[in-house]
Amino acid sequence: MGRGRAKAKQTKVARELKYYSPNTDLSALERELHEGSTFRTSERYIDEPEPEEEDDDYGRWASGQR
Repeated sequence: MGRGRAKAKQTKVARELKYYSPNTDLSALERELHEGSTFRTSERYIDEPEPEEEDDDYGRWASGQR
């Protein structure tokens, strides 16, 4: 005995979480996503230098060149 109360409490909390829908500020979300993508595009992808080709010993070995 005693498990009934705990289970009822868990069920109540789970139901509240399942059906809870807070008001979402879509304009703030759009601003946040736009700012994040601008940062990544300008600093991370465009400004990174192209990697230089490295000497690939395995590639030469696999193709039969030495």
